[in-house]
Amino acid sequence: MKELYKGKVKTILETENPDEIFIRFEDKVTCGNGKQETHIPGKGTINCEISAILFEKLYHLGIKTHYIDRPESNIMRCRKVDIIPLEVVVRNIATGSIIRETTIQEGTRFYPELIEFYLKDDSKNDPLLTSDRMNMMGYDMNNIRLFKGMAHEINTMLKQIFDSIDIDLVDFKLEFGLTSKGEIILADEISPDGCRLWRKGTTESMDKDLYRKNTGNIMEAYQQILAQLK
Repeated sequence: MKELYKGKVKTILETENPDEIFIRFEDKVTCGNGKQETHIPGKGTINCEISAILFEKLYHLGIKTHYIDRPESNIMRCRKVDIIPLEVVVRNIATGSIIRETTIQEGTRFYPELIEFYLKDDSKNDPLLTSDRMNMMGYDMNNIRLFKGMAHEINTMLKQIFDSIDIDLVDFKLEFGLTSKGEIILADEISPDGCRLWRKGTTESMDKDLYRKNTGNIMEAYQQILAQLK
């Protein structure tokens, strides 16, 4: 399978169908925009399966995604899309960068959720974007409103899913893509690599913060989440 693109923890591969791709999840974990990296056997398979489960659940709840199936343990087959270079971050509880960059107190709960847009560009350190900046950059503001509406829907559904396994969905990142027919759909992945997950009613991390802060074993946490989602 020919490699089309190699990211920090995922590799995009071509398929025989020009409208589909394979996404291979690698056994790596990174932080600091790839400045720190560790090889962890089996991590790719766990993240792939968690993403597949969550995409399937969202699909059955009415969210259109690029996910088709999982032909191998660490590979998803997906619809081919042009990724829109925006990261949509949804925050339910304040932690991380928002408390470092503002006077908002850690643990503040947002009702409704806070939805932010960041430029997907590691070379610029993924800066926060304002509506005016996005407008000046040529983004269709109708699409921005669409992204916010979809992010709100997805957040509502994911919170219910994680509530059912006694996990607080603190915050998470979404990416969207444009199909060959011009349809905007949910893309990339949804896994503990791109979410902050706390044990219900605590601040105990069950996500990549365990690696960022060197406070625990991410494989044990990810395996627990996968077992509960199943």
